[in-house]
Amino acid sequence: MALFLGIDSGTQSTKAIALDLDTGRVIAEARAPHTLIPGLPAGHLEQHPAEWTAALDTVIGEVAAKIDRTRVRGIGVSGQQHGFVPLDAHGGVIRPAKLWCDTSTTKECALLTKKLGGTKAVIRTAGLPFLPGYTAPKILWLKRHEPANYRKLRHVLLPHDYLNFHLTGNYFMESGDASGTALMDVRKRTWSVKVINAIDKNLADWLPPLSGSHEAAGTLRPELARKYGFPPDVVVSAGGGDNMMGAIGTGNVTPGVVSASLGTSGTIFAYCQKAVVDPQGEIAAFCSSTGGWLPLLCTMNVTLVTEQFRALFGWDHAALDAAVAGATPGAGGLSLLPYFDGERTPNLPRGTGVLAGLNRTTLSSANLARAALEGVTLNMNYGLRRLTALGIKPREIRLTGGGARSAAWRQLMADVFGVPVVAMVEDEGAALGGALQAAWCVALREGRKAKLTDFTAGTVALDERTRCTPAAKNRALYRGLQAKHDELSRTLRPFFG
Repeated sequence: MALFLGIDSGTQSTKAIALDLDTGRVIAEARAPHTLIPGLPAGHLEQHPAEWTAALDTVIGEVAAKIDRTRVRGIGVSGQQHGFVPLDAHGGVIRPAKLWCDTSTTKECALLTKKLGGTKAVIRTAGLPFLPGYTAPKILWLKRHEPANYRKLRHVLLPHDYLNFHLTGNYFMESGDASGTALMDVRKRTWSVKVINAIDKNLADWLPPLSGSHEAAGTLRPELARKYGFPPDVVVSAGGGDNMMGAIGTGNVTPGVVSASLGTSGTIFAYCQKAVVDPQGEIAAFCSSTGGWLPLLCTMNVTLVTEQFRALFGWDHAALDAAVAGATPGAGGLSLLPYFDGERTPNLPRGTGVLAGLNRTTLSSANLARAALEGVTLNMNYGLRRLTALGIKPREIRLTGGGARSAAWRQLMADVFGVPVVAMVEDEGAALGGALQAAWCVALREGRKAKLTDFTAGTVALDERTRCTPAAKNRALYRGLQAKHDELSRTLRPFFG
């Protein structure tokens, strides 16, 4: 008779679900938006953490109103990765959080890389290179650009950790989300003394100890339990980054499963029982939030791009889907490099969008929409091929996130990726992952010898109505377009600055 809440705090909104563990069904949902801070210089993307906590309180309150509150046993929080939440000695937010998509730290990446002896040395030390999206260069950026704020720094948290702090009052960090800071040795699941000292030796005192993903961040603060009408002993699990929680929510907790998350950014990832370190640094050697590892490719521009094209033509999502389905594969010869916010894979923080192939015949709304979806999908496939080269061989790809709802896009992905794709019954994979992790955590605290698969096996389900298999003719077309896409990207990189 237990209920578990899953929270997913993303770039654009916070979602909450209530999972009835007895039936394996989501019985309530809620969503609340939050916004980016407007008017910042190019490359700077920030949010006020107070917006996250306000949205969190809203969605928990809305879900609580739809369920039997007395049955709630646990809460699991998923959050956007890499964000830097700087806190003072009293737990107060010093300045707005710099986000995963903030690319203002390219100089800091270069400085840290040089200090540790070059990119290969960094990968040997940490398992992954310094990229502008990661947290480590953001901390150095604060030290170099806002010394007065840096002098106040006493606690470093990631976005989901900050929400856990709001819920429990505890400073807590687990290895999955922490592996995206570039402050860890991901092979050993420990903080890297070399990386920390390259920024500031005092930083070691400002990071929480690393905890296991099966552990609890704490219990819900009494005043919040009373506010929501929950029992006084509700457990808040470790939680994790949105990709780590999305892996749990798609059943990606054993070897052989590959998932893709299609949100503002796009990620493809797979569970492994040992660290998968890319010597070229293009695939992130992350830890999972299950005790394993989660090699992952990330592109920064997915629905970020498609939503702008949809808004440009004033379409709803059904109209966008129809336009894409009605256009010829290949968009009549249009090609889009979708680097609207720079890019992470390939690593082009100063990249910009490029539309090639425009003429009087190709210039149509349908072709532009098709080129947008093809561009972001070919860009994801650039990384997928690297993931494959490192030994990850997908037989199918499980889809989660907003983009998974589009039938035209699912078929396009199957044709580009060259394997079947299928969406999930519950498309809020990260929120579902949070609820499942919370159930696992509570079971372990009660002394049961539970495995996470005990909970995913009875809950995570594929929506077979959405399955798409590659069309042979289109597959051949997209292999050729992939080569052109990659060549266009390589040719134009010197112009990105």
